Amino acid sequence: MGSPQRVTVVVAEDHPIYLEGLVRAIRRMPQLELVGTATSGRDALALVRELEPAVAVLDLRLPDLTGVDVLNAVSRDGLQTRVVILSAVFDGDLVFEAVRLGVAGYLTKDSDRTAICDAILTVARGGTVLAPQVQAGLAASVRRHEHDDQRPVLSAREGEILGLVAQGMTAPEIAGQLHLSPATIKSHLHNLYEKLGVSERAAAVAEAMRRGLLE
Repeated sequence: MGSPQRVTVVVAEDHPIYLEGLVRAIRRMPQLELVGTATSGRDALALVRELEPAVAVLDLRLPDLTGVDVLNAVSRDGLQTRVVILSAVFDGDLVFEAVRLGVAGYLTKDSDRTAICDAILTVARGGTVLAPQVQAGLAASVRRHEHDDQRPVLSAREGEILGLVAQGMTAPEIAGQLHLSPATIKSHLHNLYEKLGVSERAAAVAEAMRRGLLE
Protein backbone atom coordinates (compact mmCIF):
# COMPACT_ATOMS: atom_id res chain seq x y z
CA MET A 1 0.00 0.00 0.00
CA GLY A 2 1.23 3.53 -0.73
CA SER A 3 1.71 6.14 1.95
CA PRO A 4 -1.28 8.39 2.74
CA GLN A 5 -1.44 11.57 0.67
CA ARG A 6 0.00 14.52 2.55
CA VAL A 7 -2.02 17.64 3.32
CA THR A 8 -0.89 20.51 1.09
CA VAL A 9 -0.46 23.84 2.85
CA VAL A 10 0.09 27.48 1.87
CA VAL A 11 1.26 29.93 4.55
CA ALA A 12 0.92 33.72 4.36
CA GLU A 13 2.76 35.77 6.99
CA ASP A 14 4.58 39.09 6.65
CA HIS A 15 6.78 38.73 9.75
CA PRO A 16 9.89 36.86 8.53
CA ILE A 17 10.90 35.31 11.87
CA TYR A 18 7.39 34.06 12.62
CA LEU A 19 7.06 32.75 9.06
CA GLU A 20 10.37 30.91 9.34
CA GLY A 21 9.31 29.23 12.57
CA LEU A 22 5.95 28.16 11.19
CA VAL A 23 7.49 26.85 7.96
CA ARG A 24 10.01 24.83 9.97
CA ALA A 25 7.25 23.32 12.11
CA ILE A 26 5.15 22.34 9.10
CA ARG A 27 8.11 20.73 7.35
CA ARG A 28 8.78 18.62 10.44
CA MET A 29 5.29 17.12 10.19
CA PRO A 30 5.35 14.11 7.81
CA GLN A 31 1.59 14.44 7.18
CA LEU A 32 1.97 18.01 5.86
CA GLU A 33 3.45 19.33 2.62
CA LEU A 34 4.25 23.03 2.36
CA VAL A 35 3.61 24.07 -1.26
CA GLY A 36 3.97 27.83 -1.04
CA THR A 37 4.51 30.90 1.14
CA ALA A 38 3.45 34.53 0.73
CA THR A 39 4.02 37.80 2.57
CA SER A 40 0.94 39.69 1.35
CA GLY A 41 -2.75 39.01 1.02
CA ARG A 42 -2.79 39.39 -2.76
CA ASP A 43 0.09 36.94 -3.18
CA ALA A 44 -1.62 34.52 -0.78
CA LEU A 45 -4.85 34.60 -2.78
CA ALA A 46 -2.92 34.10 -6.03
CA LEU A 47 -1.18 31.05 -4.55
CA VAL A 48 -4.44 29.57 -3.31
CA ARG A 49 -6.02 30.01 -6.73
CA GLU A 50 -2.99 28.55 -8.52
CA LEU A 51 -2.08 25.67 -6.20
CA GLU A 52 -5.47 24.86 -4.63
CA PRO A 53 -3.92 23.66 -1.34
CA ALA A 54 -5.99 21.71 1.17
CA VAL A 55 -5.33 24.38 3.81
CA ALA A 56 -4.23 28.03 3.76
CA VAL A 57 -2.80 29.46 6.99
CA LEU A 58 -3.18 33.25 6.91
CA ASP A 59 -2.01 36.03 9.18
CA LEU A 60 -4.96 38.30 9.90
CA ARG A 61 -3.01 41.54 9.33
CA LEU A 62 -1.49 40.88 5.93
CA PRO A 63 -0.56 43.79 3.64
CA ASP A 64 -2.87 44.53 0.67
CA LEU A 65 -5.62 42.13 1.73
CA THR A 66 -6.31 40.93 5.28
CA GLY A 67 -6.71 37.27 6.12
CA VAL A 68 -10.48 37.83 6.28
CA ASP A 69 -10.40 39.48 2.82
CA VAL A 70 -8.64 36.42 1.40
CA LEU A 71 -11.11 34.14 3.18
CA ASN A 72 -13.97 36.11 1.66
CA ALA A 73 -12.50 35.69 -1.84
CA VAL A 74 -11.94 31.96 -1.29
CA SER A 75 -15.54 31.56 -0.13
CA ARG A 76 -16.95 33.74 -2.91
CA ASP A 77 -15.03 31.85 -5.61
CA GLY A 78 -16.14 28.46 -4.29
CA LEU A 79 -12.55 27.27 -3.76
CA GLN A 80 -12.11 24.07 -1.75
CA THR A 81 -9.16 25.34 0.28
CA ARG A 82 -9.94 25.50 4.01
CA VAL A 83 -8.65 28.59 5.79
CA VAL A 84 -6.98 28.94 9.19
CA ILE A 85 -6.44 32.50 10.42
CA LEU A 86 -3.72 33.46 12.91
CA SER A 87 -4.08 36.71 14.81
CA ALA A 88 -1.78 38.54 17.20
CA VAL A 89 -4.54 40.92 18.30
CA PHE A 90 -7.93 39.49 19.14
CA ASP A 91 -11.03 41.21 17.74
CA GLY A 92 -14.40 39.56 18.40
CA ASP A 93 -16.10 41.27 15.46
CA LEU A 94 -13.42 40.07 13.05
CA VAL A 95 -13.84 36.53 14.37
CA PHE A 96 -17.60 36.89 13.91
CA GLU A 97 -17.08 37.93 10.30
CA ALA A 98 -14.56 35.14 9.69
CA VAL A 99 -16.92 32.50 11.09
CA ARG A 100 -19.75 33.92 8.97
CA LEU A 101 -17.53 33.49 5.90
CA GLY A 102 -16.73 29.88 6.78
CA VAL A 103 -13.30 30.00 8.43
CA ALA A 104 -12.13 26.51 9.45
CA GLY A 105 -9.72 27.61 12.16
CA TYR A 106 -8.96 30.76 14.15
CA LEU A 107 -5.96 30.72 16.48
CA THR A 108 -3.87 33.29 18.29
CA LYS A 109 -0.30 33.75 17.10
CA ASP A 110 1.08 32.77 20.49
CA SER A 111 -0.31 29.27 19.95
CA ASP A 112 2.28 26.51 20.08
CA ARG A 113 3.59 25.63 16.60
CA THR A 114 2.66 21.99 17.16
CA ALA A 115 -0.89 23.06 18.04
CA ILE A 116 -1.07 25.04 14.79
CA CYS A 117 0.10 22.00 12.81
CA ASP A 118 -2.46 19.82 14.60
CA ALA A 119 -5.13 22.39 13.71
CA ILE A 120 -4.10 22.20 10.05
CA LEU A 121 -4.61 18.43 10.12
CA THR A 122 -7.95 18.80 11.89
CA VAL A 123 -9.39 21.30 9.41
CA ALA A 124 -8.05 19.26 6.47
CA ARG A 125 -10.23 16.39 7.78
CA GLY A 126 -13.26 18.68 7.85
CA GLY A 127 -13.08 19.84 11.46
CA THR A 128 -13.11 23.33 12.92
CA VAL A 129 -10.62 24.69 15.45
CA LEU A 130 -11.19 27.86 17.50
CA ALA A 131 -8.83 28.86 20.31
CA PRO A 132 -10.59 29.09 23.73
CA GLN A 133 -10.22 32.88 23.92
CA VAL A 134 -11.56 33.11 20.38
CA GLN A 135 -14.66 31.13 21.35
CA ALA A 136 -15.32 33.42 24.32
CA GLY A 137 -14.91 36.57 22.24
CA LEU A 138 -17.09 35.15 19.48
CA ALA A 139 -19.92 34.53 21.93
CA ALA A 140 -19.68 38.15 23.14
CA SER A 141 -19.68 39.43 19.56
CA VAL A 142 -22.74 37.37 18.67
CA ARG A 143 -24.61 38.83 21.64
CA ARG A 144 -23.54 42.35 20.61
CA HIS A 145 -24.70 41.81 17.03
CA GLU A 146 -28.03 40.48 18.25
CA HIS A 147 -28.42 43.73 20.18
CA ASP A 148 -27.40 45.73 17.11
CA ASP A 149 -30.24 44.14 15.17
CA GLN A 150 -32.66 46.16 17.32
CA ARG A 151 -31.50 49.41 15.69
CA PRO A 152 -34.04 51.33 13.57
CA VAL A 153 -34.71 50.05 10.07
CA LEU A 154 -33.60 52.08 7.08
CA SER A 155 -35.81 54.67 5.45
CA ALA A 156 -36.99 54.03 1.89
CA ARG A 157 -34.43 56.53 0.56
CA GLU A 158 -31.60 55.00 2.62
CA GLY A 159 -32.56 51.56 1.34
CA GLU A 160 -32.53 52.83 -2.23
CA ILE A 161 -29.09 54.39 -1.76
CA LEU A 162 -27.78 51.24 -0.08
CA GLY A 163 -28.86 49.20 -3.09
CA LEU A 164 -26.94 51.51 -5.42
CA VAL A 165 -23.88 51.38 -3.16
CA ALA A 166 -24.05 47.58 -3.35
CA GLN A 167 -23.99 47.87 -7.14
CA GLY A 168 -20.65 49.71 -6.83
CA MET A 169 -21.89 53.20 -7.62
CA THR A 170 -20.04 56.21 -6.17
CA ALA A 171 -21.74 59.05 -4.29
CA PRO A 172 -21.66 61.40 -7.35
CA GLU A 173 -23.08 58.60 -9.55
CA ILE A 174 -25.86 57.97 -7.05
CA ALA A 175 -26.60 61.70 -6.93
CA GLY A 176 -26.99 61.75 -10.71
CA GLN A 177 -29.13 58.62 -10.71
CA LEU A 178 -31.51 59.97 -8.06
CA HIS A 179 -31.37 63.63 -9.19
CA LEU A 180 -30.14 64.73 -5.77
CA SER A 181 -27.12 66.84 -4.77
CA PRO A 182 -23.90 65.02 -3.77
CA ALA A 183 -24.17 66.71 -0.35
CA THR A 184 -27.61 65.16 0.17
CA ILE A 185 -26.29 61.72 -0.78
CA LYS A 186 -23.37 62.10 1.62
CA SER A 187 -25.81 63.02 4.39
CA HIS A 188 -27.90 59.93 3.68
CA LEU A 189 -24.76 57.78 3.64
CA HIS A 190 -23.69 59.20 6.99
CA ASN A 191 -27.08 58.32 8.49
CA LEU A 192 -26.95 54.90 6.86
CA TYR A 193 -23.53 54.14 8.32
CA GLU A 194 -24.67 55.23 11.79
CA LYS A 195 -27.72 52.99 11.69
CA LEU A 196 -25.65 50.00 10.59
CA GLY A 197 -22.80 50.73 13.01
CA VAL A 198 -20.13 50.91 10.31
CA SER A 199 -17.78 53.56 8.95
CA GLU A 200 -17.41 52.82 5.24
CA ARG A 201 -19.30 51.53 2.22
CA ALA A 202 -17.97 47.95 1.99
CA ALA A 203 -18.74 47.34 5.64
CA ALA A 204 -22.22 48.85 5.15
CA VAL A 205 -22.97 46.40 2.35
CA ALA A 206 -21.65 43.44 4.36
CA GLU A 207 -23.66 44.41 7.45
CA ALA A 208 -26.80 45.02 5.41
CA MET A 209 -26.44 41.59 3.83
CA ARG A 210 -25.98 40.02 7.27
CA ARG A 211 -29.22 41.63 8.42
CA GLY A 212 -31.10 40.60 5.32
CA LEU A 213 -31.51 44.17 4.04
CA LEU A 214 -29.98 43.28 0.69
CA GLU A 215 -30.79 40.32 -1.51
